[in-house]
Amino acid sequence: MPECFSNPAEVMRRAIQLARRGRGSVEPNPMVGAVIVDDRLQLLAEGYHEKHGGPHAEINAIEALPDCDPDLKKATLYVTLEPCAHRGKTEPCTDAVIAAGFRKVVIGCQDPAPHTMGRGIKRLQEAGITVEIGLLQSECEQLIRPFTRLMKTGRPYVHAKWAMTLDGRIASHTGSSRWISSETSRKIVHQLRGWMDAILVGAGTVLADDPLLTTRPPGQRTASRIILDSNASISLNSRLVQSASEAPLIIACLEKASDEKCGELQRRGVEIIRCPADSHNHPDLKYLLKKLGSRSMTNLLVEGGSKVLGSFFDSCLIDEVHVFIAPKIIGGAVSPGPVAGIGIPEMKNAVHFRETSIREIDGDIYFNGETVINGETAIENLQVK
Repeated sequence: MPECFSNPAEVMRRAIQLARRGRGSVEPNPMVGAVIVDDRLQLLAEGYHEKHGGPHAEINAIEALPDCDPDLKKATLYVTLEPCAHRGKTEPCTDAVIAAGFRKVVIGCQDPAPHTMGRGIKRLQEAGITVEIGLLQSECEQLIRPFTRLMKTGRPYVHAKWAMTLDGRIASHTGSSRWISSETSRKIVHQLRGWMDAILVGAGTVLADDPLLTTRPPGQRTASRIILDSNASISLNSRLVQSASEAPLIIACLEKASDEKCGELQRRGVEIIRCPADSHNHPDLKYLLKKLGSRSMTNLLVEGGSKVLGSFFDSCLIDEVHVFIAPKIIGGAVSPGPVAGIGIPEMKNAVHFRETSIREIDGDIYFNGETVINGETAIENLQVK
């Protein structure tokens, strides 16, 4: 027997589940899911946006309809995001929805893109289709937070990740840090990397660990590796430079960095982004994020070190955190913590989180949450500057 849903919210939850399957494959487009049901909420077809440049969720759902050609005048399309009404890499979804003959469309949330913003809804209504908006709206908006960040600010959505001990240390006083977290936790980190457009660390992390910053096994995306390196001081013999032909490597340095050194790096396949200096004479993070956003980079993973994470938090540029807490104690007054920088002067202004999840991972605790600063998430407080 075909699946039958008990209520409309259950249908939309199914659409949300489907949408998540596109994570890492659809960006810079948003994740979207669609479900078609009859007037008894019996499943007729479903689909999701599977790959950037490919058919959108609504089209995949329509094409999955059974050959018996059900009467769509009695059917309802549930979709997590407003159908597009413009031509991009694909034809407008609204045209296909109208042509299919649906009597009703239920939309989770509106599209925040400036070229959409209600046009899809208006187009459906003008065609005589009943449109309902806002079913499980917050959950649907949560799905597209990175897309919303990019559309409204021109910057990628910034994830922060670190592993620390129970006493809040990311390394011992000698710099030893391999390995704080479990092998299973590290596998999750590689999964995260496989969803990202870029991974960023500071020059200190490169000097201390000589990392590759690649994804093992390869994920859906090959993330660009970005190093905050004011003077382009990275060694030409580092594993990052040596592997520049395998995965993109970007050095974000100051405008005054040596032309000779930058030229040597470029000859080895490294891209140089020269940034103006901030008030601390470091590469300006907002400038860099705008540069990345102009390339449609949607998700950026900041992995450290503590000075870099502190700079991002001080600038209120972290949207979401992924923290792995190992049941270990290192101790030591000078053993580093994960977030340096200036910090918050008053406890009442500390960063809080919402949409949190806490999981036990092979003995570690994995905390994930969206940042809340001064009572608002970064997405709610969007300002184009």
